[in-house]
Amino acid sequence: MSEKMKRDSKSISKTIIHTTHHQNYREEHEMTTDRFSNLKLFTCNSHPELAQEIAEYMGIELGKSTVTKFSDGEISVSIWESVRGKDCFIVQSTNDPVNDNLMELLIMTDALKRASCNSVTAVMPYYGYARQDRKAKARDPITAKLVANMITAAGIDRVITMDLHASQEQGYFDIPVDHMLGQPMLTDYFRLKELEDLVIVSPDHGSVKRARNMAKPLNVPIAIIDKRRPEANKSEIMNVVGDVNGKNCIILDDLIDTAGTICNAANALMDLGAKSVYACATHAVLSGPALERIEASPIKEMVLLNTIPIPEEKKLKKITVLSVGHIFAETITRVYCNKPISAMFN
Repeated sequence: MSEKMKRDSKSISKTIIHTTHHQNYREEHEMTTDRFSNLKLFTCNSHPELAQEIAEYMGIELGKSTVTKFSDGEISVSIWESVRGKDCFIVQSTNDPVNDNLMELLIMTDALKRASCNSVTAVMPYYGYARQDRKAKARDPITAKLVANMITAAGIDRVITMDLHASQEQGYFDIPVDHMLGQPMLTDYFRLKELEDLVIVSPDHGSVKRARNMAKPLNVPIAIIDKRRPEANKSEIMNVVGDVNGKNCIILDDLIDTAGTICNAANALMDLGAKSVYACATHAVLSGPALERIEASPIKEMVLLNTIPIPEEKKLKKITVLSVGHIFAETITRVYCNKPISAMFN
């Protein structure tokens, strides 16, 4: 297949998914001008494009605010409209620069609370520090819990996020957490490809449940990569559990940082006779040597969600980006209208 045909195929798949979700959202919710009269949707600086897309799905305007810095690096937040008695939602992923983005969220929360809003919900498509979720060795911090404490102390009433590194991290919060899943959207994308001899591959033992959830609706088996991590951002493949010989493999992970794990897994699968290797993940951290590793790897296509903004220079030919705007628009709508979130997973 030519490069143009591949690009056209990816574009058609994304268009079908986007159009379907947009129609479903409009049919599910009766859209009227005063439906969200008591709701305000704000954004900080981490991902304004996604915030704008969410607002367009919901048929509302983004709240008027600015987030800037003083000359010494201190963050300044200004809210340019009344929020008294309003239910406010702040769209802010805590990706790189992690600490700046986290502080923007906390400071905007403080500004809204002091302006007498009714509630503040943090919409965090990507929750930074989630990988520091346990004491892996003596005297380690559990930073994921620390950040949860900071969010609660700032006055945030609810968190909406997607694919935490470990789902039990919801318990770090003393406020409600709506934990959305990116895997169903990735499953829909690969279902359209109609790949034969398919197997879903978990890149480590921690992602087995995620792989099973993808394999079940596709009615295909799974395989598991047995790896060890000698130090941070380094991994070594020890073994592959499952039959991948002559199979089209899809590696599913929650995030891709330096891409060492997923590229090593792809090489191991090809060495064991895999026909082709695809990869997909929710969060595109893509730091350090990630792009070079992906480009040099045997991965045929890597599908990522835009919980983190992916600049044009990082969009390799083999990378496909799907938007999660409709998922968060739907979730915000259900939270605001007191409708169950569980219905979205049925």
